[in-house]
Amino acid sequence: MSDPSCQLYLISPLDVSGTFPDRLARALDAAEVAAFQFRVKGLAEHDAARLAEPLQRICAGRDVAFIVNDSVGLAKRLGADGVHLGQDDGTVADARARLGREAQIGVTCHASRHLAMEAGEAGADYVAFGAFFPSSTKDTRHVAEADLLQWWSSLFELPCVAIGGITAHNCAPLVKAGADFLAVSNAVWGGDEVAGIQALTAAISAALAER
Repeated sequence: MSDPSCQLYLISPLDVSGTFPDRLARALDAAEVAAFQFRVKGLAEHDAARLAEPLQRICAGRDVAFIVNDSVGLAKRLGADGVHLGQDDGTVADARARLGREAQIGVTCHASRHLAMEAGEAGADYVAFGAFFPSSTKDTRHVAEADLLQWWSSLFELPCVAIGGITAHNCAPLVKAGADFLAVSNAVWGGDEVAGIQALTAAISAALAER
């Protein structure tokens, strides 16, 4: 998950049952996506694994990294490409020990430079900052500004992910500030997924042309 430009990091809705695998396939076929994060809440590991497996196959068939949110145990069970850790989801060192050297380990750092530097020193593969905008996907308790991305990308080579309420209409300042990835969910799943992905891709390309 490293590229000198800016790529899409797609996060699942909480409900991935029913026809969602078909929606995911359509989204990933619409334009290039670097990674997909499997994010469900309140399910037993067995039930989460059952929902994850078809989505993981869809990602694998398109060379899209499959990242599990929060659960190192589920990531290990699935043989996922990596795990995304919140501040209360355990340490990078423990995740690395359980998942191996090749696993992609990301860490939520909110709007904190200190947390991001700690994550980098601990061996994370990317840091995630946000929320940059009000989000309909989760409660917004931490607000980040675009200059945080600019500061990080000017000092560190470790990739940074921008997250929180990002849409095709508001993403340009984040791309120009140096975000390596834009994490998006409702901007894709809240409407037609193909149109959502294509609008975001076009907006990123336009912003990169000015970066």
